[in-house]
Amino acid sequence: MAKNVLMHIAVMLIVSCFDSSTHGLQSSSRPSNTSKGPFKSTPATVAIQDGNTVRELLESRTTRGKVKTSPSKLPKRRETRAGNKGEKKPLFSRSNSGRVETAISIGKVAKGINIPYALTIEALRNYHQEHDHLVLPRRFVVPEKDDYPKELHGIDLAGTVYDMKWWQRHVKERPDRVTELNRLGFVWERLQSEWNLVLEGLMAYGTNNGNLLVPSKFVVPFESNWPKATWGLALGNCVYRIRSRGDFLHGPNAWKRRDQLDAIGFIWCTSEYKFNKFCKALRLYAEIEATDNGYCSLSALKVPSQFVVPSDNNAWPKHLWGYKLGQKCTAVRQKQLYIKGHPERLKILANVGFHLGGNDSLSWLKVVHASAVYSQMHGKKLDVKASFVVPAPPKRVPNNNGYQYQSVMGSDEAWPWPEYLWGFPLGQRLKDIRLKGYYLNGKDANARRSQLDALGFVWEPKRGRRKMLID
Repeated sequence: MAKNVLMHIAVMLIVSCFDSSTHGLQSSSRPSNTSKGPFKSTPATVAIQDGNTVRELLESRTTRGKVKTSPSKLPKRRETRAGNKGEKKPLFSRSNSGRVETAISIGKVAKGINIPYALTIEALRNYHQEHDHLVLPRRFVVPEKDDYPKELHGIDLAGTVYDMKWWQRHVKERPDRVTELNRLGFVWERLQSEWNLVLEGLMAYGTNNGNLLVPSKFVVPFESNWPKATWGLALGNCVYRIRSRGDFLHGPNAWKRRDQLDAIGFIWCTSEYKFNKFCKALRLYAEIEATDNGYCSLSALKVPSQFVVPSDNNAWPKHLWGYKLGQKCTAVRQKQLYIKGHPERLKILANVGFHLGGNDSLSWLKVVHASAVYSQMHGKKLDVKASFVVPAPPKRVPNNNGYQYQSVMGSDEAWPWPEYLWGFPLGQRLKDIRLKGYYLNGKDANARRSQLDALGFVWEPKRGRRKMLID
């Protein structure tokens, strides 16, 4: 039974693969229909009479009933220049006119290193005539125009002439050709290694922008303040690859190139660079505020959300002019800018005087601190005039006779009010709390009410004019 099934499968497979036009069997050689057997007299029955055919077919079967076909019997795939996806493109192809294109395929664009020099120089002349210079883009594919030789259509002209193989094959030891290229303005510097061009582009970027914070999509423009050899260089992409993959930093010259990058101020980590810039701006802001107020404040920094570093203030370095420090502070508090994933930076910010609570929280802390001092000075009662401002310690000032006097006993060290509270409008802040509910919104409202109650805050002061105490 099993043999009959196998024979039936073999017959079906042969019938499906048989070409009716070329099976090569004549009708006269077929057995008559009167012969008995499980099969009809067909070309297939004639074929299976050969035991070798059946044996080979059964031996080629797999355990799942599939037929293994020998690779030598498969039709050869036709390679074309256009090709389907997954097909390899031939290094040399023949055009409709029958000529052989001596172009080497590199990626999707071919190089014409083997194309005669006369045709290449003709294409260079046409480019110079069209653009008034010979600074080719990093990948210039010759368009299919009558101005350019047909042999170069679709060829990467820049990749061809700036390849050392082309120079060695067509220009080396040919002074006449060197002179001809010089007259066209050929950029010989492009023949150097890509690393040298990247380094030259970075130095030019630092000169033009004051830093090496190169955007990832930056391409060197075709402008006179950039070296011609770097025109069109995707410098931003090169910088990205250096940081992320270590491109150009492998091999025996790796450490030497790292030293070169460090010497020109290369930014290895943009996040660290921006964070350090933010901290420097905070320190300068604290110093300038202290200088303007006449004292050194040791309190938390309170930067207005709209503060921008002025461009006409020499107290700020030029690289910080226009820096939106207020927006950065808000982004750090609300979106964890610079600190997400870097908990060690919180301590650095705290040492600078920056806290994540926000300006509202910082202002509330000042209110509570000033209220605590006032309450302690007035017998645990917080009934403050609206016009009260935290006083600074008394100063010794000369009188009309030139003598110095001190209006109040005591010294600056013994003054009960901390330095950072001097000039703080405590009375107005408490009035706003009482009448407008300032600081008493949100999840901390109840806790803040309890703090005020503990300090003896008078929520409903007596109406009328306060009585003057007469000694």
